[in-house]
Amino acid sequence: MAENTQRFNTIMLIDDNEIDNLINQKIIESAGIAKHIFTHTGGKSAIEFLKNMEKIAAVTNNVTLPELIFLDIDMPLMDGFQFLDEFEKLSKETKEYCKIVMLTSSINPQDMSKSKKYDYVKKYVNKPLTQDSLKKLGI
Repeated sequence: MAENTQRFNTIMLIDDNEIDNLINQKIIESAGIAKHIFTHTGGKSAIEFLKNMEKIAAVTNNVTLPELIFLDIDMPLMDGFQFLDEFEKLSKETKEYCKIVMLTSSINPQDMSKSKKYDYVKKYVNKPLTQDSLKKLGI
């Protein structure tokens, strides 16, 4: 375990590139900042997962939602912004609990400014994720 302590119970990675997900998962694991890491290769499955976690939390009072979500922008079927629009429909508790970091290769300034319109998007980080960029999150 690296110098960081496990500050998060759960982190979620959403990226259609499975190799990026794997690399990012290894970086997070080596930083030792999370007990659990969930990966999704699309926004739709991630939203369904979050909805199911909400239902489970409502029944068991056990929160298994990710505190931190790394979200790619450019994905087929449901891109990062469409995911954010669906995320907006989740419960107030979920939106307050889950912090989102846009993790993208996009260098389009419009993407950065668009992501700032969402209250729960806390940071905008360019790929690749590194130990250094993890430390700089300050979340």
